[in-house]
Amino acid sequence: MHARLHSQIDLTGFRNEARDLLAHQVPPDQVHWETSSEPGSEADLFAPPAADAPRTARSIPRAATAIVPASFLRLCEVVVLHHEPQRFALLYRLLWRLVHEPTLRNDPIDPDMLQAQQMAQSVRRDMHKMKAFLRFRPVPDEEHPGELLHVAWFEPTHHIVEAVAPWFARRFANMRWAILTPERSVRWDGQQLLFGPGGSRADAPPADAGEALWLTYYRSIFNPARLKLQQMRKEMPVKYWDNLPESRLIGELSAQAPERSGSMIEEPARAPQRRIPRPVADTPAATLQRDGIGSLAQLKAATMRCRECPIGEFATQSVNGEGRLHAPLMLVGEQPGDQEDLQGQPFVGPAGKLLDRALEAVGVPRDAVFVSNAVKHFKFELRGKRRIHKTPTQREAAACLHWLEDEIALVRPRALVALGATAARSLMGHAVAVTAERGKWLERADGLKVLVTLHPSALLRVPPEERDAAFAAFVADLRKARRFLDEHA
Repeated sequence: MHARLHSQIDLTGFRNEARDLLAHQVPPDQVHWETSSEPGSEADLFAPPAADAPRTARSIPRAATAIVPASFLRLCEVVVLHHEPQRFALLYRLLWRLVHEPTLRNDPIDPDMLQAQQMAQSVRRDMHKMKAFLRFRPVPDEEHPGELLHVAWFEPTHHIVEAVAPWFARRFANMRWAILTPERSVRWDGQQLLFGPGGSRADAPPADAGEALWLTYYRSIFNPARLKLQQMRKEMPVKYWDNLPESRLIGELSAQAPERSGSMIEEPARAPQRRIPRPVADTPAATLQRDGIGSLAQLKAATMRCRECPIGEFATQSVNGEGRLHAPLMLVGEQPGDQEDLQGQPFVGPAGKLLDRALEAVGVPRDAVFVSNAVKHFKFELRGKRRIHKTPTQREAAACLHWLEDEIALVRPRALVALGATAARSLMGHAVAVTAERGKWLERADGLKVLVTLHPSALLRVPPEERDAAFAAFVADLRKARRFLDEHA
């Protein structure tokens, strides 16, 4: 009996055929699976895809409906992408056996199941390699004069183009691109994915000037002491090298590696340079005089103009501290978030609401303390229309350190609370293991006491069943700050 499928990856067709065959109790050895050519194989890559012809409705007895584990359905979704011609026969054989041999689902070493899992693993690896080793090259876009179309050539092992294309659409949503493969090609026009027939390597654009710049950079960062050719060939098989501009340098750099490694060993040792400056040791008056700051308003104006690191260029505004001047307690977080960046006030988002709850629990009004951040601008990355928080680097936090010290000099608190690792590093001048030091009082070089605890945003990321305990521990840390205030009232 013949079972014909629409295409090489016709999972819906396979499920319909398999249900029908199972309903009629057709054993696997009596079924011959055939796949037709890819739908739309004669269509233009840049034309909208034609709608598939509707399948004929099938009448399947309810009593013959197969009930299989959900894991088997997920396995089918991946295995149908494999290049093995007998994959549909294997999947139907497994379906037949799962229905007639219920114990199969609990057999971890069944040959058929192992083969299917190995095929699925091979497909997933091929999808990963396509995401990692595909390289776009810009060419003039004929449909949009004056703009660029980014074209890439890739040779996948399996039928994975339709499965991977949505990932590229999300990853490169703001540019128009096309991916050519021998079997199938896809184009993203900024709105939808358009699939078409395969192409040849000659259809892909040649190397451009940008690749020469990339090769110069790659040569400069190559570390001969870390070269492991066998491991590199395992993670980056030779079949992908033709798609990678840097592959032409591998032979040359590998041959030079022993000599360069020897010269590196023979060089005299150099003392490392400290990247994070120590906390300012000047008096508060000297600190403010150095930056020309006389008030919180002047500090705000200065941070609005600050471009000592790239964050300030993309943020909506600087977000300085807020609260009572000369407050006895100053709380310092990492950086403003999305809502803080838009409103210009610290701790007004979800983490700020959680901090308010904790302060209320220990009996400290929000307006009785001064709340600020170590970094004054919001660092983020765009994902679609959303701005996702990114942790500032040590260099970025160091660029903002003198503004934080100016703020401390203006507020003149009796003690500081470091909310998280970035704040603790900025206040102490060195890395602080927050989980080990939380709830402890540390002392700065200028004599100010610093209580270390978690950032409230960390509590938002714990599993729901652990949130009450995590919040209680956070409140216990803040209660120590309250006791300090009572003792130094």
